[in-house]
Amino acid sequence: MTKLSVNINKIATLRNARGGDVPNLIQFAKDIQEYGAQGVTVHPRPDERHIRYQDAQDLKSEVYTEYNIEGNPIPKFLQLVLSIQPTQVTLVPDSSDAITSNAGWDCIKHKSYLSEIIGELKDNGIRTSIFLDPNPIQIEAAKSIGADRIELYTELFAREFSKNNFKAVEPYTKCAEIAIKNDLGVNAGHDLSLYNIKFFKENVPNLKEVSIGHALISESIYFGIENVINMYKHLSLIHI
Repeated sequence: MTKLSVNINKIATLRNARGGDVPNLIQFAKDIQEYGAQGVTVHPRPDERHIRYQDAQDLKSEVYTEYNIEGNPIPKFLQLVLSIQPTQVTLVPDSSDAITSNAGWDCIKHKSYLSEIIGELKDNGIRTSIFLDPNPIQIEAAKSIGADRIELYTELFAREFSKNNFKAVEPYTKCAEIAIKNDLGVNAGHDLSLYNIKFFKENVPNLKEVSIGHALISESIYFGIENVINMYKHLSLIHI
C-alpha cells in the first residue's frame, strides 16, 4: 500500500504572505486527514519562511496519521525532531537559501556524519528516510548508514514525463529494486502530481509513501482539497 502524505508548506506560505492566521495551518492538517490523507509532511527551514518551528510543535498533537518532518539536520532541526518524535524524519541536504530541495545526499561522502545522526534518531524510535537522487550506488550506501527508507527525488522524472519521455522512470524502477534487495522502504517526492503519479506508481515497486505538496495544493485551487485527495484515491494511489 502506498500512503499519501500531504506537504502543507504551501499553506504556511499563504498564511505568512498576509500575516495573521488565515488559512489556519492546524485546521488544514486536521481536515486533510479527515478527507483521507494518510500523512502530513512539513519542512521547516531555518528562516521559517513557510513552516515555523512552532508550527511543527503545534502539529504534534493534531496529526493522528503519520507525521513526517523533513529538513537538513542542523542542530536546531535535530533538537526540534527529537522533542517532537514524529513518525518519520526525512533528511534533506538543502542549503538555507534553497527555494526548494534540489538534490539528494551523497551517502558515501557523508557516511560518518549521516550514520551518527540516523543512529540518534533511531535510538529515539524515529523512522528515518534519506533524500536521494536515483543513483544505484547511493541506494546501497543508504543501507550502510542505517536508513530505514529512501526518498527518491522525482523532479527529473516529472520533467521528462511531461515531454512524453516515459523511459525516464527506469532509473527509479532500478533503484526501487535495489532498495528491496537491501530491505529499504521506498518513498518518493518532488513534482509528483495527478498527471504523473499513476504511471510512476505502476513502475516503481515497493512504493511506501509519496509526499506531495506544491502540485496537490495547486490542483486544489481548481478542484478543492477534498476532491483532489479523492482524485488521488481514484488513481489507486492510496488504499483505505
